[in-house]
Amino acid sequence: MGDMIEIARSSVQTWECDQMGHMNVQFYVAKADEGMAALAFAVGLGHGVQQENGATLVPREHHIRFHRELRPGAPFVLRGGVLRALTAGIEFYEEMSNIVGLALSATFFARAEWCDQQTRGGLPLPITAIAKTAPLSIDLPPHGAPRGLDMLPPRPAPNLKTAERMGLITTYRGTVLPEFCDRAGFMTPRHYMGRVSDAIPNLIAQTNGTDRSASATGGAALEYRFIYREPAREGDVLVLKSGLKSVGAKTYIWCHWLFDAETGGCIATAEAVAVAMDLATRKAIDIPPDMRRGLEALVIPDLSV
Repeated sequence: MGDMIEIARSSVQTWECDQMGHMNVQFYVAKADEGMAALAFAVGLGHGVQQENGATLVPREHHIRFHRELRPGAPFVLRGGVLRALTAGIEFYEEMSNIVGLALSATFFARAEWCDQQTRGGLPLPITAIAKTAPLSIDLPPHGAPRGLDMLPPRPAPNLKTAERMGLITTYRGTVLPEFCDRAGFMTPRHYMGRVSDAIPNLIAQTNGTDRSASATGGAALEYRFIYREPAREGDVLVLKSGLKSVGAKTYIWCHWLFDAETGGCIATAEAVAVAMDLATRKAIDIPPDMRRGLEALVIPDLSV
């Protein structure tokens, strides 16, 4: 097995941070997407080759762990490699670290598929790319493995009526804007995460009546799993349905199902491990008793990604 290579280097901008004072989860995904583009180039599937073949690498699944927050101005580096080459795509691993001290900030697993640019239908991965993955082959390090989520096979794609019947609540509704999309008009991975991230204050308000803009207690995601079901296109109207899967000693797991509001078809499903956070100390805190009672009453049986 080889070593990871450097695939991106930059710093956190103020506009990439949210009301918690750290880089928002959607921008972690955006940086990982940049890193995956660099890894694609390293295996001979760079931008030029993609244009010549009318194809591109599209994430079908993400697993992300957030180890330490990155705040405005923090310099970071991404390194990555190939876990496995498949007939239809590649499994990549990336990790993001603060350049000062190389403190680990986040780890990313992506299962990407080689797809037609215009339809997003799957294509066989070029043999030349499979050959070039060997020097980049790495093992998944323990700190990149799942911790709070089970990586079981995802459930069959639910539909909007199923979500409503199960009692999931509407936490986001909006249109896929042009700036959410790539040049072919498909929503990028960052904005799938962005729809979920934008929904969280609404979710908190609806489940415990708290306005995050006026609270000294916030929250932070520790881990995410995304299953990308169908591509969302510019102009599509999306609706997000959310529900609570489980409550632990310090953490709780939300499920989020994203749908096309017109057809009721599933666009993506996701699970997130979250903690309560003291915004003054920047530390995770135990779930307050009143919050725990409220959360336990919200658990929906058989909810999953």
